[in-house]
Amino acid sequence: MSLVSNQAYLDGYLDNLISQRQLAPLTTVSYRRDLLELIAFATASDNQATLTGVTHFQIRKFAAQLHAQGLNARSIARKLSAWRGFFTWLSEQNAITSNPVDGIKAPKRSKPLPKALAADDAVRLVAEHAPGKNADSAMQLCNHAMFELLYSSGLRVSELVGLDVRYAQEARYISAGWIDFDAHEVMVTGKGNKMRTVPIGQAAMDALKAWLAVRDTLVKLDPHPLFLSERGTRVSTRVVQLRLKAHGQAIGLPTDVHPHVLRHSFASHVLQSSGDLRAVQEMLGHASIAATQIYTSLDFQRLAQVYDAAHPRAKKKPA
Repeated sequence: MSLVSNQAYLDGYLDNLISQRQLAPLTTVSYRRDLLELIAFATASDNQATLTGVTHFQIRKFAAQLHAQGLNARSIARKLSAWRGFFTWLSEQNAITSNPVDGIKAPKRSKPLPKALAADDAVRLVAEHAPGKNADSAMQLCNHAMFELLYSSGLRVSELVGLDVRYAQEARYISAGWIDFDAHEVMVTGKGNKMRTVPIGQAAMDALKAWLAVRDTLVKLDPHPLFLSERGTRVSTRVVQLRLKAHGQAIGLPTDVHPHVLRHSFASHVLQSSGDLRAVQEMLGHASIAATQIYTSLDFQRLAQVYDAAHPRAKKKPA
């Protein structure tokens, strides 16, 4: 009898969706599939269970089971929405007094892990010259210095393009960032106008000095910018993105690269080597340690890959 009543409620609600809400046929099919799954959950332990008797606790249990089965948060949220709409309709039919889905939220959607290059690929990207290009031309030296600095210090691209050759304070101008060549450090203004100091590696220092040796041949009106466009003006974030992407393609990297990939690579590789999460947080300019902790997931992924490849008892059995 319960199966009959469950089917009757299901058919009645779907008819309502078609006739009153005029939903598309494919949408109605999706609703039907989600509601049939709800019926399967409800009758799994009791064949006589009815949809009108489903409780708030059971809905939470059903959602947890979906999550345990590996269903992503977006799909769980869609099912909860379908179930919520169905129980709202049941309450309008005076079949239930309260909606058991109210107040239940899907699990938070996991943030995708940032992309980071393998250490060898990162070094190759910033150190290797593109074939067919004059490595000693002004623009190639500028590119080399920018790419080395991005990876050496983990700067945001906006911080990179805002750098000056040296600190300047004038009537209408104050430097947002600059290089301290004596200390091998870069000072930048990050998010929230917070200043931070980040070390610069020797390879990046050498690239910067090589670029500065020819930079004056391009400078036009503004003497402050460290990195320049072909026109001799401060380089833009878009130009840096395009140059880095083109460079990665020219040397044959299998993936598109952008400046933030180098920032992620910097953070991941420093954390892998040092294990010092607080130091990485400070160098990245993260206000919260939580923003930096995502790189521990990247590190674990790398360790898991090494384990799976190397441990004799880690080999997965063929399907």
